[in-house]
Amino acid sequence: MDETELTQSYQQLNIPAIRSDQVPQLSPAALAYLGDAVYELYVRSKFLLPPKRSHVYHQQVVAQVRAEAQSQHLQLLSPHLTSVELDVSRRGRNAANGRPRRLDPEVYQQATSFETLIGYLYITNPQRLAELLSLLQFNSTPTP
Repeated sequence: MDETELTQSYQQLNIPAIRSDQVPQLSPAALAYLGDAVYELYVRSKFLLPPKRSHVYHQQVVAQVRAEAQSQHLQLLSPHLTSVELDVSRRGRNAANGRPRRLDPEVYQQATSFETLIGYLYITNPQRLAELLSLLQFNSTPTP
């Protein structure tokens, strides 16, 4: 999908398009912020069928968007990443500051790396994002 098609797609959804020349202006934290939302929407969509009660949806989604799961997803995707994608995720890891007390710092850094990569690909290459997300394996059984 070229930049014109991407802009048209965003316009249909009324989402402001970010041009590729604007991406370097975005901090890794900004990309992670966007990536967090994009990934959660993806996971929510993934678990919609078969229909379930709301609390089951919530449990399944939370199990996948937790930092521990995101860290595992990044490890699974790493062998498939290009050098540019690895650099983006490294920048995200290095930008991770502060963390919840319950988390190991490395897990938090990897989760932030994952979110940064998702945000970056959402803006620059949605087809590549879809390709990588299709490699992820989701456990449909919520963890207690």
